[in-house]
Amino acid sequence: MVQFTRSPVTAVLGPTNTGKTHLAVERMCGHSSGMMGFPLRLLAREVYDRVVAIKGPAQVALITGEEKIVPPQARYFLCTAESMPLGIGRQAGAVTQGQSDYAFVALDEAQIGADPERGHIFTDRLLRARGREETMILGSASIARLVKSLIPDVDIIGRPRFSTLSYAGAKKLSRLPKRSAIVAFSAEEVYAVAEMLRRFRGGAAVVMGALSPRTRNAQVQMFLNGEVDYLVATDAIGMGLNLDVAHVAFASLRKFDGRRSRRLTVAEMAQIAGRAGRHHKDGTFGSLGGEDGHAAFTPEEIEAIEAHRFPPIEHLYWRDGAPRLDSLATLIADLETRPDRPELRAAPEAVDLAVLKRMAADPQVIDRVRGPRQVARLWDACGLPDFQKLGADHHARTVNRIWQFLSEGNGHIPRDWFAQQLARLDSVQGDIDTLSGRIAAARTWAYIAHRADWLAQPAEMAERTRALEEKLSDALHTALTQRFVDRRTTVLLRDIGQNVKQLPVTVEADGNVCVDGETIGRLDGFRFSVDPATRHQDRKLLLAAAERRLGKVLRVKADELIGAADVDFALLDAAGDAPCIAWNGTPVATLLAGPTLLTPEIRLDRAILALDQDVQKQVSARLTNWVDAQKQKHLLPLVKMAESAADPQVPPVVRAVFAQLGDAGGVSPRTDLDSALGHLDKDQRHLLRRAGIDIGVLDLYHPGLLKPGAARWRGALLAARIGKPCLPLPLPGLTLIPAGEKFDQMGARIAGFRTFGEQMLRIDMAERMARTAHEAIAKGEAFTVASPQIVSLGLSEPAFLALMRAAGFRPVEGAEEGKPNWIFKGRQKARAPQQQPAPAREGKPRGRPTPRPAAATPARAPAAPANNAFAGLAALLGRNG
Repeated sequence: MVQFTRSPVTAVLGPTNTGKTHLAVERMCGHSSGMMGFPLRLLAREVYDRVVAIKGPAQVALITGEEKIVPPQARYFLCTAESMPLGIGRQAGAVTQGQSDYAFVALDEAQIGADPERGHIFTDRLLRARGREETMILGSASIARLVKSLIPDVDIIGRPRFSTLSYAGAKKLSRLPKRSAIVAFSAEEVYAVAEMLRRFRGGAAVVMGALSPRTRNAQVQMFLNGEVDYLVATDAIGMGLNLDVAHVAFASLRKFDGRRSRRLTVAEMAQIAGRAGRHHKDGTFGSLGGEDGHAAFTPEEIEAIEAHRFPPIEHLYWRDGAPRLDSLATLIADLETRPDRPELRAAPEAVDLAVLKRMAADPQVIDRVRGPRQVARLWDACGLPDFQKLGADHHARTVNRIWQFLSEGNGHIPRDWFAQQLARLDSVQGDIDTLSGRIAAARTWAYIAHRADWLAQPAEMAERTRALEEKLSDALHTALTQRFVDRRTTVLLRDIGQNVKQLPVTVEADGNVCVDGETIGRLDGFRFSVDPATRHQDRKLLLAAAERRLGKVLRVKADELIGAADVDFALLDAAGDAPCIAWNGTPVATLLAGPTLLTPEIRLDRAILALDQDVQKQVSARLTNWVDAQKQKHLLPLVKMAESAADPQVPPVVRAVFAQLGDAGGVSPRTDLDSALGHLDKDQRHLLRRAGIDIGVLDLYHPGLLKPGAARWRGALLAARIGKPCLPLPLPGLTLIPAGEKFDQMGARIAGFRTFGEQMLRIDMAERMARTAHEAIAKGEAFTVASPQIVSLGLSEPAFLALMRAAGFRPVEGAEEGKPNWIFKGRQKARAPQQQPAPAREGKPRGRPTPRPAAATPARAPAAPANNAFAGLAALLGRNG
């Protein structure tokens, strides 16, 4: 192994506007090669342009998650900290140094190592990123003690600020000096301030970390060219972006850090305020609104910012930057290892680790991840950044889909599927949030396109994602220029000093919608419900803020629904509720009466109806396709009945039977179809049987429609047709159930049961018992409640007697022992109100015994003995006439 000599490490620490980044660029350009890591893609791009002007484009590379420009002979690399190409190897302890193949290496804004979300990345680079000849660490003076402790041989150099930074007090928006930057901490607040400036001061440029470089550069150029005199930005401008700003005004001193809303630290205030004044030009900072507002500085904060004195950072967050890849368990264990240095703290669980744990619990993933190579590939997939910030659960689904492609076949994401994802984003219609959301999604695909081992045509896809991002960026720039905020966002700025009205809206993993940690409602699927505990005076304003942010989330969810697999949908047919279609357990549409039983109207949830028309059409088409697939899976016999009823080649009388039976859901009492059956000849009846229809003594039905899935769908479609809630259905697999209450009986009839006394028997079993009775009597055998078939079925004596009567049998008086005690006399007209026994089975169904006709049975059997169970029944029947 090649042994490198130890290179000197220099830490250049100090406040903003001390020329640290400029010094590092000069040092790097003086070496034969170099690499610098930055906290923002925008900053990396800015320095890239500067180094290209010095060294030429052929020698300079840009590497970020979503953008890679790497000429073959590149020697100078400008990267985001996460994308710095470091050598992979196991660390021997928490602070072991390593070297790379670059003569010079620098890390900018090293104090970000104290950030809970990204800190472990910067700490790892601070400990491991080394140049062969020189290493430089740039950052705030507040990190000096930690740097010295972690790197004992470091040479720390302090840099004084070139210009003076002084407090200018609080100013109203209408009195801000020109060349001012107003800093806010939520998109809503940024848009609201920009809208007010557009109305009263001619307009403002907008800069946010979520903007693409193209949009950001176009906005900044307006400010630099003097087209607008004001710049409204998030705290992204605090990370070294060089802007010609004379004054920085804070719209608020509170921010949402991903977990809670808190007041800025003095170091964060100074980092942002330091953007005022460049080189030797002095700058000022202050607040926006009244001195008693939420943006008011304390005297102690003002003194510390002006003197550049900040409390030292006590610890940095750390996570093993080179974990072992022997197995999933080893990888997770290394990533959860706690540091052994007091200066370091274990980093909170990041999104990539949370996704990895979810994946590691999937049996399919466990089965596919075998060996270090697959472990490394899975870890790479989990490293896909969550650009859309929709939570670990949503992001895990995206990663899982990518991993499925990477772990099967040739290990590449299919070109057509990737192109479809880009096509869904290829639209410049919509408001600012919609366009921003599409750009965030495009960044995901841009990141993937720059993974050469994930795609068969990475260069082509990288170009397509670049073109898409530029197209969306231009549209967003146009939207920002024409109007910074829509009408609803203007409501947020009733009073610029009341920053509580401009807090960020977040959607948590469990669906809770929060504003500054206070729950204002829930988002279940597409449905937003308001928390009744929300204060009345804040209700409308908070709902408006939630609505704006939820529009983006709902559009993303709609795209997920459109691309969801069939297994993600389900029929909701709970008793007492209208039949619905659910996606991931949440109702998204209701089934209503349609032209026919098999073609119900699919009415989308009202929350989906608030989306664009094209989205509604795509969602409706996806749900229709799913319903059609379910009909083919569960109701194919019913579908074929409908086709036969409309087939001109089928005899009209047979079509009439198909039509009536299909309209009844494929199961109908025979008495309802007697008239139609009476017009059929033998061959026409054969057509029905060839279609799988059983022409029973009691009922006509298709056996396939008695299956649990078919019964559920028939019940739902019948409920939709009459506009009533679904009825309770018997549990799957049961053939005999208690009769129960009225609604229970109605639901059981839909499922294919028939009532006999206090019990209900599935109609196919009732037909089987009727045939068994015919066969037994034809052989001269007794068929009673004690017969094995009846005993095994569990049919009670009253239910058995009701079944025999309904099937057309009558007890014979005076029958002798060993002789039949029933005679088949056919169905009678007089029936109980709920039971209309069907006529005797006619014809011979394929594969089943045919009962002998009534004429073959003796006209009168011997009288039953007095002690026979049916003698009492005969006497009872005689008394009742």
